[in-house]
Amino acid sequence: MELKRVVVTGLGALTPIGNNIEEYWNGLVNGVSGAAPITHFDAEKFKTRFACEVKNFNVTDFIHRKEARKMDKFAQYAMVASDEAIVDAKLDVEQLNLDRVGVIWGAGIGGLETFQNEVLNYAAGDGSPRFNPFFIPKMIADIAPGFISIKYGFRGPNFTTVSACASSANAIIDAFNYIRLGKADVFVTGGSEAAVAKAGIGGFNAMHALSTRNESPETASRPFDETRDGFVLGEGAGAMILEEYEHAVARGAKIYAELGGGGLSADAHHITAPHPEGLGARNVMLNCLDDANVAIEDVDAINVHGTSTPLGDIAETKAIVDVFGEHAYNININSTKSMTGHLLGAAGVIEAISSILSIKHGIIPPTINHTTNDERIDGKLNLTLNKPQKRDVKIAMSNTFGFGGHNACVLFKKMD
Repeated sequence: MELKRVVVTGLGALTPIGNNIEEYWNGLVNGVSGAAPITHFDAEKFKTRFACEVKNFNVTDFIHRKEARKMDKFAQYAMVASDEAIVDAKLDVEQLNLDRVGVIWGAGIGGLETFQNEVLNYAAGDGSPRFNPFFIPKMIADIAPGFISIKYGFRGPNFTTVSACASSANAIIDAFNYIRLGKADVFVTGGSEAAVAKAGIGGFNAMHALSTRNESPETASRPFDETRDGFVLGEGAGAMILEEYEHAVARGAKIYAELGGGGLSADAHHITAPHPEGLGARNVMLNCLDDANVAIEDVDAINVHGTSTPLGDIAETKAIVDVFGEHAYNININSTKSMTGHLLGAAGVIEAISSILSIKHGIIPPTINHTTNDERIDGKLNLTLNKPQKRDVKIAMSNTFGFGGHNACVLFKKMD
């Protein structure tokens, strides 16, 4: 069968460096760090006392207080970002076949803070089973797309993808496949996460995954730098509207870019560490290029997973050289996690949005905080260090990898 074309017609973002798309993009191109001391709880006794939190956010500016109380923060963030994307795409529910509009959302953890607080409250009590009646629906990861569909009446496919930090990229690829197979016309897709909580910071600290650069939080996320010591935990959400091309054209929608292809793979190596030779990363990029029918020499930019971990950055850059050969040195490589921190299940979508906006604006955001070269990383690669670079981006890729060895890659094309 002939596959349908899929385009991006709306974007939304709630991030540590901007609470909407315009603010987010301005933060990216200006190299703004979202890292600062934690305000969500008293982190004085934790090894890591900083994170990339969403700032100046009052949920009741967006959601009625009564409804907001039924939601964990990850679901609140999802509603805000998806609302922005729907408005941006100018979707009119009165003009849509709602049976063919779906929501596929990514969350690596879901309602972690809700789970944490309910257990702490129970433990502090007299043993009586007093739990919030909304405990379970607030906690489950699939509640976010449920809320979105209920608000707008979208009756198409509706579920959550959970593949750790690859979750929202997986969601995008699933939505892409439904549309190109003719199973739906429109999808709200993306992801959200709100793990800056005692359990989140404590759990990642126990794994030695987080940076402990407490004396200088704003410089702690430093992908590719020899002195990197772990990632910085972030929170927030990103959303995009994917739409069948002819459907978008028929309603006169603006089009940001075409989603050309998606790739998936598994490291099959270790529960948290990447394959040392970057095998899974190599395979997922090759799978994505094959799916999009794009030659390696046509790729202009890659927003890498680039978490600022000692092993991960080496494995990913090695995989890029393995896949692209000499052309790897012509590609603008950047890690926006240097600014946003690591949004876990929401990382894939906010980084895909950055790639889309690079296509639109002809600018590659920088990888900030680089001071010292790591000789284990190929020095000929253009890692877009510290300053943005102008470039006519026709094809951009975005990599996202998750604990458990889950890998996802998406590719976007500039529209003619």
